[in-house]
Amino acid sequence: MVEVKVESIRVSLMNQQRLVLLREKDGPRFLPIWIGPFEADAITLGLQHTEIDRPLTHDLLRGAIEQLGAHVHHVVVNELADETYFARIVVTRGDETIEIDSRSSDAIALAVRVDVPIYVADEVMAAAGQLPTAEPDEVATGASRPPAARSAAGDEDGLDVFRDFFEELDLGDFGPPADGED
Repeated sequence: MVEVKVESIRVSLMNQQRLVLLREKDGPRFLPIWIGPFEADAITLGLQHTEIDRPLTHDLLRGAIEQLGAHVHHVVVNELADETYFARIVVTRGDETIEIDSRSSDAIALAVRVDVPIYVADEVMAAAGQLPTAEPDEVATGASRPPAARSAAGDEDGLDVFRDFFEELDLGDFGPPADGED
């Protein structure tokens, strides 16, 4: 198993889908997993240690596990099948170890709440893990930008995508039609 940490939560500018990036703790690889907006919010709240008035689903699960006299030991993204990630929440109670089937996003949201390690099975990392590219946004969009749009320092202000758009814009398309055109 490979220990990972939540590197970031990203939002696709194309379709507003969320992506959690898990980065290998002692290596360069990362694992991108598409997740829902509610799970992205739950992970973000857990990472920020934000307290809320009423428990969310992952807080409820944490509380139920604790009330039963158990604790979460770790979570593991253990399988990838048909482009879907599967996970296990590993809970211990005394000498007993219990593995609970989970969606990967829910397991991650719980792990950041209870501050336990997140692992990825070796075969999952081998199949879907990626090495960093010069442009981290390539992971979220699935496409790379042309070399002319990349600077040696990178996209320091986060506006390269807008610069690219404006550079390719033909403002003549927005003017009134020329005589005789519809």
